[in-house]
Amino acid sequence: MFTPRREHARFCRPRCRVAWNREHTGDPQAEASALEWSITAMRDAIEQLSRDQVLDHGQGFAVIGEAVWCVTIVDAALVRYHRRLYKSAMKSQAPARRRAIEGTFAGLRFVRNQMGYHLDPADFIQREESHPGADHGGVMAWRWRPVSEPDLGSLPPRGQMWEMTRYRAYQAQLAGHTIGETFGQAAAFLKLTAPHTAAA
Repeated sequence: MFTPRREHARFCRPRCRVAWNREHTGDPQAEASALEWSITAMRDAIEQLSRDQVLDHGQGFAVIGEAVWCVTIVDAALVRYHRRLYKSAMKSQAPARRRAIEGTFAGLRFVRNQMGYHLDPADFIQREESHPGADHGGVMAWRWRPVSEPDLGSLPPRGQMWEMTRYRAYQAQLAGHTIGETFGQAAAFLKLTAPHTAAA
């Protein structure tokens, strides 16, 4: 038993998550449970992002960080447990849109790996300042900032290559775009894919 730091957290640390996944690989009930839990967490996080509310920097960063974590977890769960259906859904997209979706997920994985560990949330996110009488758009109107190339010297060569790919995707697909654009595109694809996996 442990005290979750996130509402939907199921594991105390990555080692426990990996151990659980190894023990339950091939278990349809466990796979369905993991995916259902992940989708519920993502839906809640996106709804919280979409609320028309003015948040301070700390609150906004926390909400965005939770959404990044949830969206990337759902993406990983679909790839892990429903790879064939996931690939089929991706191939059904027009080539330009497919590249944009793939780049968006890669960029979000870069944010997940860096934000709060190696970079401060303020390095990633530019708050949209509201003006009296203006439609502030809430957190969805905030933007991703361009960031400097990360120092990856502590990673092995293969890890450096993966993280650089994610960094380039972040710069291409997230930097300069609003939070709303990013999560709108990611969530739309995942919601398109998830019903097919549930039926399967």
